[in-house]
Amino acid sequence: MATTADFRNGMCLDIDGQFYFIVEFLHVKPGKGPAFVRTKLKNVQSGRVIDKTFNSGVKVDEVRIERRPYQYLYQDDMGYNFMNNETFEQISIQKSLINGVDFLKEGESVEVVTHAESETVLYADVATHVVLQITYTEPGLKGDTATNTLKPATVETGATVRVPLFIETGEKIKVDTRDGSYVERAK
Repeated sequence: MATTADFRNGMCLDIDGQFYFIVEFLHVKPGKGPAFVRTKLKNVQSGRVIDKTFNSGVKVDEVRIERRPYQYLYQDDMGYNFMNNETFEQISIQKSLINGVDFLKEGESVEVVTHAESETVLYADVATHVVLQITYTEPGLKGDTATNTLKPATVETGATVRVPLFIETGEKIKVDTRDGSYVERAK
């Protein structure tokens, strides 16, 4: 059990059977009345952010979570299969629990967040930026780089990314996995 005085960003709470991460919090002491804590909480399963106010000193259920590095192996009908880099144990994770799954290629390292007591997987995060090779894109016209126009390109994982006109098939690009946007050419 923790109290509102123990709140910190990234702390995981169990509220009505749902797990929430504290995105931000603020202790408020009005001139009149008791103090309270205003928080923004992100639901682990749905990703929805809610506002919740706690009276100061209220006890809350803190959930202990662990972050472990795993390596992506392959995909089958059970889901996406990963191997723990320390114990070599293999687990299967459903597609809906993996953030940035469209940009995941074999051998990539991901961070898997698990509930410490029950060992259930809460979610998995692919690296923020990944380097991928373009397998197909329409050829750009020479001298057509003055505008900020984008064209679709298919990368090696099968995902489609909007890239500038000067990018050609076979080039490597850096992609932001949070929103699937083009960042830059890879060096």
